[in-house]
Amino acid sequence: MNNKTRVIAFYLPQFHPIPENDEWWGKGFTEWTNVGKAKPLFRNHYQPRVPADLGYYDLRLPIVREQQVELAREAGVHGFCYWHYWFGNGKRLMESIFDEVLSTGKPDFPFCLGWANHSWYAKNWNADGSVDKKRVLIEQFYPGIEDVQMHFDYLVKAFRDPRYIKVNNKPILYVFDSINLPQFYIDTLQKLSKDAGFQDGIFFVGNFFKKKASKVLLNNGYSAVSYERLAKGKFHKYNFFQKALYVIIGFCKKVILNYPLFTTDYKKALIIDPVFDSQNCVIPAIIPCWDHTPRSGKNGSILLNSTPNLFKQQVSLALRTIANKPDELKILFLKSWNEWAEGNYMEPDLKFGKGYIKALKEALEETVN
Repeated sequence: MNNKTRVIAFYLPQFHPIPENDEWWGKGFTEWTNVGKAKPLFRNHYQPRVPADLGYYDLRLPIVREQQVELAREAGVHGFCYWHYWFGNGKRLMESIFDEVLSTGKPDFPFCLGWANHSWYAKNWNADGSVDKKRVLIEQFYPGIEDVQMHFDYLVKAFRDPRYIKVNNKPILYVFDSINLPQFYIDTLQKLSKDAGFQDGIFFVGNFFKKKASKVLLNNGYSAVSYERLAKGKFHKYNFFQKALYVIIGFCKKVILNYPLFTTDYKKALIIDPVFDSQNCVIPAIIPCWDHTPRSGKNGSILLNSTPNLFKQQVSLALRTIANKPDELKILFLKSWNEWAEGNYMEPDLKFGKGYIKALKEALEETVN
């Protein structure tokens, strides 16, 4: 393969019971609970989505994690970005899977961490698609310098692992709610990383939806930013009247066709349009499919009519947008490897089999980069 692009896939370390989910949702709850109970909401709605090759797996089994890596390598994925949950004062969730990956050295597959720094809520969705945060399950907070030190003491163990993905010797740390991460946290983590021997610091990647936010993040110490265009992607750009029209049309489709409010055709939503990138600081995200209704029902968001062939076209376009970057910065984030309850995954299912895996592999092989 002549393609030097590193595709980094977001990885959900769930799919196994944890005490907190037992308390909040009932004994034995995992993401498979939502996946299995999903129902089609309209004609030709692809639900439920049933896993094929790996079945309804339990990530506590090392053999499952090895099988996931085999599929990822087959697709041309360079490594996983494991979602990491640190809520303050050492409180973590779903940590056991990555901790075992780190302590055992297996699977022998590159990785980095994505800090999912947001509170968890028992959510309801309003008619306009907004979230009504009724009950806080666990809150994200930033207690102070001692918490940063405690957090870094954990992170540095991962940074020092030879599998950890770096850019110009800087370990990548993706931050989900980057716009709300306090500046002292970024500055202190950078200082601690340099004191620990990472002379060039951390390669912070911020997540953004609006162009203005991307500039703010880069000015605040982020090395790069990444953007996602989901079913609500265009909505955020609209003015008041455009939003009103969008909601009216969406409401009509909801009443007549029983579509969720935020329903967008895959081809319209996922054109990789040019974004400001004068310093090679924007990392595109490629998205195979999306359907949030297993979690949120009729108030979810969907990308309709996604197929492996359309995904391949999207990947090829994304590869062209980064073709002139230095090799170290030829990166694509893949959202996601296994977010089954969001209808956002690469793993084989009963409808498409390995279709998305083959599509990514072909796009990478056909593009010299």
